[in-house]
Amino acid sequence: MHASKGDRLVVHGRTVGQQDHVVEIVEVLGHNGTPPYRVRAEDGHETIMSPGPDSVVDHRKATGQ
Repeated sequence: MHASKGDRLVVHGRTVGQQDHVVEIVEVLGHNGTPPYRVRAEDGHETIMSPGPDSVVDHRKATGQ
């Protein structure tokens, strides 16, 4: 998995009826775009995450950029 600042990370819902969770990557902490990533949710909450296999990088830049 490789990402850049401004990309979106989509974490797919794990159960039926659970929606995908989309966050903006605000900082890449790994080497050459690899995890972990500092991410920001829509509500402004930030955290550091190392995404699992249920996640994909959306290279379209997040809105508001």
